[in-house]
Amino acid sequence: MTDPALSSSSQHPTAANDVASCNKKSTDDAEIGRKTVVEETAAVVDSAAERALCRKFDFRLLPVLATMYLFNALDKGNLDLNFAPGQYNLIVGIFFVPYDSQSPTLSSPITSVVFAPPLALLGKKIGPSRMLPILMLHFGSFTLLVAATHNFSGIFALRFFLGAVESAFFPLVIFYLTTFYRRNELARRLAVFYAASNIANAFSGLLAFGVFQIKSDLVDYSWRWLFIIEGTLTILFAIFAFFYLPKSAAEAKFLNEAEKSLAYHRIQVDSSSIVNEVFNLRESLQIFKRPSTYGFLLVEIALGVPLQSVGLFLPQIVQRIVKDTVKVNLYTVAPNITGAVSLLILAFSSDLLRIRFPFICLGFALSFTGFIIYAAIEDVERQLQLAYYATFMMTWGTSAPSVLLSTWYNNNVAHEGQRLALTSVGVPLANLMGLVSSNVFREQDKPKYAPALITTASFGGFGFIAAGALGLYMVFDNKSRNRRQGVKLSARDVPTSRLRDGPKVDDFRWFV
Repeated sequence: MTDPALSSSSQHPTAANDVASCNKKSTDDAEIGRKTVVEETAAVVDSAAERALCRKFDFRLLPVLATMYLFNALDKGNLDLNFAPGQYNLIVGIFFVPYDSQSPTLSSPITSVVFAPPLALLGKKIGPSRMLPILMLHFGSFTLLVAATHNFSGIFALRFFLGAVESAFFPLVIFYLTTFYRRNELARRLAVFYAASNIANAFSGLLAFGVFQIKSDLVDYSWRWLFIIEGTLTILFAIFAFFYLPKSAAEAKFLNEAEKSLAYHRIQVDSSSIVNEVFNLRESLQIFKRPSTYGFLLVEIALGVPLQSVGLFLPQIVQRIVKDTVKVNLYTVAPNITGAVSLLILAFSSDLLRIRFPFICLGFALSFTGFIIYAAIEDVERQLQLAYYATFMMTWGTSAPSVLLSTWYNNNVAHEGQRLALTSVGVPLANLMGLVSSNVFREQDKPKYAPALITTASFGGFGFIAAGALGLYMVFDNKSRNRRQGVKLSARDVPTSRLRDGPKVDDFRWFV
């Protein structure tokens, strides 16, 4: 018996072909629709593939970048403490600002941020993967030359050049990572990278302690070995990094074609408006026409003082607890290590919840509390444990806001050139506030340094207010935009490919 369906098909071949054609058309339309949805959404489409891709970036990029930054922190962090009165402050100050004055008071502070923007923007033009090792090679060379100095003037001059070449390093690393990771993946990666700085501060104390025990007739002072070791290792690693770092995800040799395509898509919808956009200086500088830019920079200023006070003067602060200069280095290890742990906890939490400003405010609150407690202690001998605990709070509260603030404004700028322009001014601006730190920690105020501690705490309190106000403005502006459009969108719902013009775009939503 013949199947009626087969019989029908055989009798009406044209109808069967039409059905097949319609089915094929429907399938094609569905495929086109699916691709359109993929292209128009910032949501993760294939979570397993993206996790695998991120793991490759994590293992291939982060260890190398973290090691580079560790050398960066070591090279600028180790300074002999046995200078004449006022000379330590001068050397720290010259790292932030080229002097044209004979006193620690600076007549032209704006020159301190002169090197970072042009070097960073040059890095955008030739590629961060090439510029970062070049900068590292130079600051390694200057560190090595410090070992050959015989007077204060020599160290002073080398610190000038060291500060110049290192000024663009962190802004370029941040930008480089934004070309590999989504916005809600960035903070934890920057935290791992930045934790290298905290570990370097701890390690520099251990390294200095060990090197100072070296007894050798090859050098007149044992501290020279410190700079010989650090400078040599920095130069060697810079050469390796030059050939190792990929220019972009699309040119990474460790990715296959499908992974390269996915990497490009991720950045197109959740980081940049145009991936690997050709650098245009005029367009990049348009970022400084946005009012929000100055809100971010104001928070950077507030952050800079507590950040630099802890980074540069923690040994001096701890000297109030420990009198032995050599042991001071050892007592800075634990606060720096726990600071790195605090940074990782806050950054991972921020990425998970996709919010920035509450965690930045929390960091400011911790540092403010730590400095106030330490300043309020009159008798350290009687309250030794509380005093030492306050130094832990200082480190807990300074590392996280630095990472999260940089992440925050990078998350809100889709134009690659503008993103780097803002970062190349914001990060050095925070470093510039090391001028305040280097001039309020005065010799005559030791060992308590009460004016310095109160000044630093005040900046922390102001940072809490400024970051909170900016964050609340973004929350209310997002709600206002949703009301006008009659929708309920957040930053995660809008692809960055639409956001080249920032807040001018109706669909723009702040990444709070």
